[in-house]
Amino acid sequence: MSGVNDIRGKFLDYFASEGHEIVASSPLVPRNDPTLLFTNAGMVQFKNVFTGAEHRPYDRAVTSQKCVRAGGKHNDLENVGYTARHHTFFEMLGNFSFGDYFKERAIELAWRLVTKEFGLDPDRLLATVYAEDDEAAILWKKIAGLPDHKIIRIATSDNFWQMGDTGPCGPCSEIFYDHGDHIFGGPPGSPDEDGDRFIEIWNLVFMQFEQEAGGVRHNLPKPSIDTGMGLERIATILQGVHDNYDIDLFRALIAAAEDAIGAKAEGAAKPSFKVIADHLRATCFLMADGVLPSNEGRGYVLRRIMRRAMRHANMLGATQPVFYKLVPALTREMGQAYPELRRAEGLIMETTQAEEVRFGRTLARGLTLLEEAVADLQPGAALPGETAFKLYDTYGFPYDLTEDALRPRGLSVDRSGFETAMEAQKAEARRHWAGSGEAADDKVWFSIRDRVGATEFLGYDTTVADGAVVAIVVDGQEVDTLEAGKEARVVFNQTPFYGESGGQVGDQGVAVAGDARFVITDTQKVANGLFIHRGTLESGTLGVDDGMTLTVDESRRNAIRGNHSATHILHECLRRVLGDHVAQKGSLVAPERLRFDFSHAKPMSREELAVVEVGANDRVRENDEVDTRVMAIDEAMQSGARALFGEKYGDEVRVVSMGRDGNRRFSVELCGGTHVKRTGDIGLIVLTDESAVSSGVRRLEALTGEAARQYLSGQRDQLRAVAAAMRVAPDDAAARVEALVEERRRLERDLEEAKKRLALAGPAQSEAAKTVAGVSFVGRVVDDLPGKALKGLADEARDAAGSAVVAIVGRAEGRASVVVTVSPDLVDRFDAVALVRAGSEALGGKGGGGRRDMAQAGGPDAAKADEAIAAIVAAMEAA
Repeated sequence: MSGVNDIRGKFLDYFASEGHEIVASSPLVPRNDPTLLFTNAGMVQFKNVFTGAEHRPYDRAVTSQKCVRAGGKHNDLENVGYTARHHTFFEMLGNFSFGDYFKERAIELAWRLVTKEFGLDPDRLLATVYAEDDEAAILWKKIAGLPDHKIIRIATSDNFWQMGDTGPCGPCSEIFYDHGDHIFGGPPGSPDEDGDRFIEIWNLVFMQFEQEAGGVRHNLPKPSIDTGMGLERIATILQGVHDNYDIDLFRALIAAAEDAIGAKAEGAAKPSFKVIADHLRATCFLMADGVLPSNEGRGYVLRRIMRRAMRHANMLGATQPVFYKLVPALTREMGQAYPELRRAEGLIMETTQAEEVRFGRTLARGLTLLEEAVADLQPGAALPGETAFKLYDTYGFPYDLTEDALRPRGLSVDRSGFETAMEAQKAEARRHWAGSGEAADDKVWFSIRDRVGATEFLGYDTTVADGAVVAIVVDGQEVDTLEAGKEARVVFNQTPFYGESGGQVGDQGVAVAGDARFVITDTQKVANGLFIHRGTLESGTLGVDDGMTLTVDESRRNAIRGNHSATHILHECLRRVLGDHVAQKGSLVAPERLRFDFSHAKPMSREELAVVEVGANDRVRENDEVDTRVMAIDEAMQSGARALFGEKYGDEVRVVSMGRDGNRRFSVELCGGTHVKRTGDIGLIVLTDESAVSSGVRRLEALTGEAARQYLSGQRDQLRAVAAAMRVAPDDAAARVEALVEERRRLERDLEEAKKRLALAGPAQSEAAKTVAGVSFVGRVVDDLPGKALKGLADEARDAAGSAVVAIVGRAEGRASVVVTVSPDLVDRFDAVALVRAGSEALGGKGGGGRRDMAQAGGPDAAKADEAIAAIVAAMEAA
């Protein structure tokens, strides 16, 4: 029963038998607490339950919660490897009561678990209580039979828990285990309490007060229980060891590291193996919960953890990437309890290997610089902050990694100098940007970005999350508060809202907190990673530092996801149908439609469009999983991933793959947008138009999902209406339409021919068949004859007259067209182009063109048809 997996299972089963709901661990990225970088305690997912903002169908719960403490105020990173109990990732076992049982039952359940179920010796246990909590002290004596000297009253805040300056709070009671007098240390509250003899294993929080501003406390109507027991700590006791890294889980991970590196976890090498084993867990679980290495926010913390482990592997003698090889060992140990590890194993290994390769390339250069910088330093001296900053800025060394590398030499780092150099770089960036000529309104965003950092985007795997307001901008100026009815652009520290980029439009939705309701109509990404939410505060007031729940319009987002994934599939289909020259030249991914511009020299045929559409829908029906991986840009390009037109890429890129082509993926592209989970989620792809954008660039427009269904439904209804009007079945409508069109064409030809014969046979409406300038001239004005028929009419009149100049003016719908033809024997004397231009000017037109024997022009004033004939006659006489 002493294995880690057994202990976890025993804890959960015990409380389940006592009426507790087993609740799965929440993700490491908290959705309901924007003040936290990572989930760092079991109660985080229940925060809104404790405050009454959320209600669940149970009032007792038990969890084994994944936790990370490696950033923000809870940061144990630098201690990991050098102590027995510090971790970046750990599991917190906890039981919770939401207004059900309270102190007596909580103490009873805890005492029975540790002494009966886990079998700990009661003589080795003692309890602490808050100094003023007489009730808890009495209960420990009553339930556990502990003597007074083993119920220690603590007067400090160590034994009084608060959610914040206001809100739920209450006293704590801790259970400590005595490892024995052979280990240095004293009981809690004593001068030697920091020793390792007495170790806290469980903390029971009695949430019984509501604290108001000013420190006033009132009793909660439903007192609650929140407990936390470190799985690794209780495992050390149950397995008879004193160091967390000696429990079965870590022994297995360290053994895998020994095999991969070819070294033993002994002597001076032991801390490095601890670092690797601990950081492996944090790395894998963070990636499984959607955090990927980057230069900002949570991704940067992950990168620091990964690179610290990789650096220690290097110190142990590893010359090739080995860290990623340890992922299967962790999956074997923890994959059953946390299936997300198994699902994400491929992503974790590939991303970790890419990061390890990339870091290896810079490590040697950075270490050379470090060696040169410390060559003349004496033990106890500090590395100049400017040098540490250069390592960070140029070689990607996190500050704590530099500290780690110098620790064995007895050297430190000038942290204030490092921070000064960092601020100097920011000031220089601001100075250069101020002269860039950008719009003045945008300057505020760079100021905010510099002050609060990039916005943490959570929207790849959620559409609901809490965020803290870090800035409110109205008319280009920052304000502290926003009143109802006012428009503003709001920045949160983290958001599930996608900011417009890469052709994908920004998200819409709502942010709420109490009576404050901010309706978001657009989201933009500016200033290198700052997300601005444009909208109107419909009710309440909003202030900087307020926490809000942000909810994306999910139906709209889903439509956008489908359209975005469809562009990737269409891109590859176009390449395969038209050729490798096809490349994206722009796109629009909106909820109602998609538009895809691509390089191609000519219009697509109907057959080509059909093949593309069929191929795209074949990929949709495959329902293949859409994979996303983060890779170094050079490796991504070498792997064959396609870059998107107009997109700017950093050192790391997201590579989105979908569809199958044998053993290879069908579409592999660099893309930062949001996508469906499986291609089948697209539903259907319907091409609606293909057109020209510019020389060598074509545009494809399409619909997906529900929009595609509605489009096809509308087309079907129109077909049925047409078929009904023609009194045929829908299947026969096309043939019937073709027949009608052909019949209309025949009738139009017959009508035109009749009009021509009538025009030639009827009386002249202006002077005809007379001699002008010594030659025969025929001039006629005709009505309701299309302009294209005038040339044929003029040719027939000329042939009938023999040697002649013929001018025909046709009137239709208030405009006029004029045609002049000259028989071959007269072209040396008369130029049809010059004559037709004279007629056109009389009609109010300009110019005209053609050949010396045949020319045509027009004009807007059909009432001057006779004047046009006269103008042509005058031009002949003047020739």
